Amino acid sequence: MRFSRVVSATLGAFALTALTTVAAPLSHAATGEYVAMGDSYASGTGAGNYSDTACTRSRNAYPALWAAANSPASFKFVACGGAQVPDVQRNQLSALSASTQLVSISIGGNDTGFASVMLSCKYSTTSACERALADSREVAENELPGQLDALYAQIRTRAPQARVVVVGYPYLYKNGGLCIGGLSSAKRTMLNQGSDLLNGIIAGRAQAAGFVFADARPAFAGHEICTSDEWISGSNVHPTAEGHTLGYLPAFTTAAA
Repeated sequence: MRFSRVVSATLGAFALTALTTVAAPLSHAATGEYVAMGDSYASGTGAGNYSDTACTRSRNAYPALWAAANSPASFKFVACGGAQVPDVQRNQLSALSASTQLVSISIGGNDTGFASVMLSCKYSTTSACERALADSREVAENELPGQLDALYAQIRTRAPQARVVVVGYPYLYKNGGLCIGGLSSAKRTMLNQGSDLLNGIIAGRAQAAGFVFADARPAFAGHEICTSDEWISGSNVHPTAEGHTLGYLPAFTTAAA
């Protein structure tokens, strides 16, 4: 399938990205201003204990946990559930300044139709799931790179001294085996291939901008939906409080150091 070839090529590029982005130096990020931006995977949708219900900003989300552990001089938590790139540009960029020393952001999933893909794959046929993923792939390949380039350039302009960590998305489902009450193995495999493609594109644009990419897939390995110790909720398909504490937080902490 063309999709598999695209994923393989993207993974090759990602492997190089992973080697070259994680070594960027840190400039006192732990004591300066930290701004947490992005969508529901950054805000903590599904993790409970919300400080802002409209944006589902959770005190259990990895940005809040990192800030509590590291006591930055200032912490601005502006990530918002449902956000797309234009929402970040309109509503979140203003939190950045020349004094910002650390930025985290996860964005791109909603721009490529994550919610509609999940609905198609969960409640429709395998062929409908495949079509939804093909539509998402079209946007991811042809529209998302330019959107990310523009956004990342704006972040760098507003926060010229900041270490910027672009946080990726985890695999949602376990590959292979039975998934009682869940998706078929074929659907789960397709969704995870879509995750590889999306993460590869995001990682590539992060590298081009001189940012660090934090890969969430290894952090959540063995804790996807349909495993014996799930860190992702099967009902809302978002990381739980445990997923933020044990998955996202270590991945982000390593990338921010």
